[in-house]
Amino acid sequence: MSSSVSQQLLNKQLEQLTALEQLLNDEKELLTQRDPEALNTLTEQKKVLLEAIEGLDANISKNPQFLADKAQNLLDDSLEEIQATLLRCQELNVINGQVITHSQLAVERMKTTLLERHNRSSMTYDNKGKKHAGLSSLDIKA
Repeated sequence: MSSSVSQQLLNKQLEQLTALEQLLNDEKELLTQRDPEALNTLTEQKKVLLEAIEGLDANISKNPQFLADKAQNLLDDSLEEIQATLLRCQELNVINGQVITHSQLAVERMKTTLLERHNRSSMTYDNKGKKHAGLSSLDIKA
C-alpha cells in the first residue's frame, strides 16, 4: 500500500507540530514567569523545530506519492488533524505575542512612573523660589 509512505510523512509532521504546540505552551508559561534564560533556551529549540517543520513540509509537498494520495482523498483525516494542530499553534503564538506586548507596556509604564518620581524628587528651588529640576539646573559638571 503506497499511502503508508505518505501517512508516515504526515505522522512525522503531526509529531513535529505537536512538539511545537508544547513549546508554545511552555513559552507562554516562561513569559508569565519572566524567566529570560529559560526563554532563550526555549526560543532556540523552537527555531530548530520550525526549521525541521519547514524542511519536512517542503519534502512532503514535492513527494509524488503524497500528491497522488492527497488527490485521491486518502489522507483527509490526517490532513485535518494536522490543520487543527497548526491552528492551535497559531492561536498560541498570537497569545504569546499579546503577553509580550502587555509585558512591554508594563515595563514602559514602570519606566515612566520611575522617571516621574525621580523628576519630582529632584525638584529644587532657587533663592528666588523658582523651581529647578535638581542638580542639572545648577550647571554642575563634576
